[in-house]
Parts: sequence; structure tokens; C-alpha cells
Amino acid sequence: MQFTRPMVLSLFAAAALAACGGGDDDDNTPEETRLQDSRNSFVPAEPSATTFAALQAAPGDAVDNATTSRWAGVLNGAAYRVEVPANWNGRLVMYAHGYAGEGNALNVSNPSIRRYLVQNGYAWAASSYSKNFYDVRAGVEDTNALALAFNNIATANGRTLPVPTRMYITGHSMGGHITAAAIEEEALEEANHKVRYHGAVPMCGVVGDTELFDYFAGAQVAAQALAGVPNNPFTGWAAVRDQVTNTLFTSFPGTPTATGAKFMSVVENLTGGDRPLFELGVAFGGSFSPVWGVFGGDGTVNGILNKSSLDTTRFTYTIAGDPTGSAALNAAAQKLTATPDANRERRDGLRWIPKANGEIGIPVVSLHTLGDLYVPFSMEQIYKRRVVAEGNDRWLVQRAIRGISHCDFTVAEQVEAFAAMVQWEQGGAKPAGDDVLTAATVAAPTYGCTFTRDTLGPDDSNTTQQLRGVIAQSGATCPQP
Repeated sequence: MQFTRPMVLSLFAAAALAACGGGDDDDNTPEETRLQDSRNSFVPAEPSATTFAALQAAPGDAVDNATTSRWAGVLNGAAYRVEVPANWNGRLVMYAHGYAGEGNALNVSNPSIRRYLVQNGYAWAASSYSKNFYDVRAGVEDTNALALAFNNIATANGRTLPVPTRMYITGHSMGGHITAAAIEEEALEEANHKVRYHGAVPMCGVVGDTELFDYFAGAQVAAQALAGVPNNPFTGWAAVRDQVTNTLFTSFPGTPTATGAKFMSVVENLTGGDRPLFELGVAFGGSFSPVWGVFGGDGTVNGILNKSSLDTTRFTYTIAGDPTGSAALNAAAQKLTATPDANRERRDGLRWIPKANGEIGIPVVSLHTLGDLYVPFSMEQIYKRRVVAEGNDRWLVQRAIRGISHCDFTVAEQVEAFAAMVQWEQGGAKPAGDDVLTAATVAAPTYGCTFTRDTLGPDDSNTTQQLRGVIAQSGATCPQP
């Protein structure tokens, strides 16, 4: 990754460490490059923007949203937005957006809880990142660089501000991965731009990092085996896609055949086990279609790595109620093994796909929907096990939300999680969460009801309203507090 690394003019005394190089390895041999390093045509979608639109007023707003300071610009090739209320409370929230595809235009996303932040005195900042594709390393570095530049940006725009007393980070999907990776001990040691955050809220995040791509691979080899083409080359998915699809679905993705029902049983176990709303997630299909679309990759995550990180050897494929069929499937499915050191630590900064190892020491409150089949609920189970293995369970709270698609949260659910994290970080009791590991608990019909809030507000999208409407029509809603 070819980052530009200008000296950061403002160092945060308590909130951040000075920006510096990567590891302490004395080896001066240049690091290898990869395809992503040669992709240099990314440009901000609005390179001349100096501000952005004020938040529209809504009933109940306590302050005038138009009085905030709103600055836009470009930092190290990445576009950014920064918003500071007139009554700033001294706290800065960094927002990390999700996967933005493979186009050249770099776009900034406002946080979904923007209204809550502005109305409660929080400043926020968001980067477009300097590259698209699944480049979590760029996401961490560019988000951190923007955090470090916050005071300079304010000063350059005529507003002198004190150093933030607290810095928090939150993000969705790939941004949830960025959030989880940015608070790791490894990031504090190896990032080129080092920031010590005080709390984090990863949402629908890839908090199992490369294990997400293992899930995609496991689903593909299981689908091929059940469709009768187990030995078709893994990267040759295009040649059998239609055959597999027609064997497993009468209508893709929501109506499986009898064989397809066995496959979806396998997918249920790969994505977190028996749990409410999985069937609705399948029937709706919104988060499963993208899974079908990423099959057949070479394991480099489209040029982010040079070698394959895919490993399916730990999977045991289970068809509920069919031990004979399960045994036959496990015998037939291809086994993929990762190339050693495909995602090794590097001497020039973070790994190409930064890890969420569970080495955390700050309050973390995460959210995940139960029906998400693209970045599935099993990500939370993987993250929980890693955090527990590192002895850091006291810092993690996880909440299951009864949504049926990817990042299918209401704003109220996200606000509650963020507010709970801040109250905890400010000395309050550790907030309540959900047990994500006990199978009987996860399978209970009311699982996820505790933190699901179906009340819709002015910032909930039409998609969110539609998805919650699907749940309501199914009768799977929960009593609201």
C-alpha cells in the first residue's frame, strides 16, 4: 500500500500517540507489492467541496442543526467531512463507512446517528479512504490520519478548538472491521497513524476479518457438492453457477428446492446456528444474493493479498436431522487450505487485511442482525471467542438485533448502543448485552428481542421501514419497551 505520510502537525496529548513508522524490524528490504498498490486512479467524487449540507430539522431537535461548523476537503488523497456543533462537548466520533465497491470515485458517508451526535454536542468526522476495494488497511490509516488532523482542520477554517477529551470510533460492515481493527493492540503498535480510541461501536462488522471469506468459500464448496459438481475447480464457479443455482433453488435466492433446503441448513450452521429470523433472511434474500456473487474468487480478496487466505478445513458441514447426508457432504466437499503467511504482519505498517485479534482494552458495544447472511452473525461468535481467549471479555458487549438483512438496524438501536458505550466509558456500569455463544440461548424464539427497537424515526431509510414491515407481517416482532 503506497500511503503518503506527511508529518502530522498536531499531536494529541492523551488521546493519540505520535504518527510514526510501522514495525520495529531493522530489515530494510523493500516489502512486496500487490495488485491493490498499482490501483492509483482513485479520486474524491467532490474534490472542490469545502462544506456539506446541514442536517434537516426534525421534531424534537434541541438545537439548530444549521449552526454547526461543517468542513469538507481532501487529506492524503482521501475526501473528508467534519462537523462540530456550536455547543461541542469536547468529544470526537470517527465514522468508518462500509465497502464502496471497485469504482474510482471516493465518497464520504455521514454517520447514521448524525442527528443524535449533533443534538448531543458531539463532533464527528468521516473519511472516504484513499482507495476503494476491500482495503481495511487504508480505512484504518485514513480514518486515524483524519482524527489526528482534526484540530488543524478546525484552525484552518477559523475555529480554534481544544484537543478532544475523548475519541470514539464506529462503523458499518467493512467499517465495522475498520472499527474493530483500529482499537487492537496491533494497530497501536504497527499503524503508521496511531490513535488511541476510548470506546468503539462496530455494527454489522466483519469482526472475524478473513474468516468471512472462509465462510464464502465453505458455502461454495458445499453448494457444489450438493449440486453434484464437487470437483469443479473452485475458481471455475462461472462454469457451474447456473447448474448449481437451478439444482438448489426454484427461485433464487428465496425458494430452495429439497436439495436447496439441505444447503440452507448448512448455511444456517455456518452463519451462527439455529436462531430466529434466519428463515426470513433466506426468504427475503437481500443479504444472500451477494454471497452467490462472490463465489469463485482466488482467495486474494481481489488483489488485496498476493496469496490465498482461504481455509475451509475447520468446517464441519451439518444438514439438520440428516447425519448420513452430512457425512456424505463432508466427504465430498473440497478442502481449501490457506497459503502460509498470506496475510502476515508487515514491516511497513498494518497487515494488508488488519486483524481483530481480541486484544482490546476499551469499552466495545457491537450490534449484529440475526438474518444477515452476507456478513453473518457468526462473525460475532468468532470475535467473542477471540476476545475471551485474550482475557478481555470484560471490555466487550454484544447485542443481537432482529433484522433480516445486512446492517438492518433502526437508528434507535444504533443510538442506544452508542449511548451505552459512552456511559460505560465515562464510568458507568458495563451495559447489558446478549450471549452469542450458547446455542440454546441463540435458538430461543425471543432471542434478540432485548435490544431490538422497531420504532422508526426521521433518519430511518425506506429500506429499513420495508424490512421491519416484512418482519411485522411475519408476526416475528417483539414487544417494545
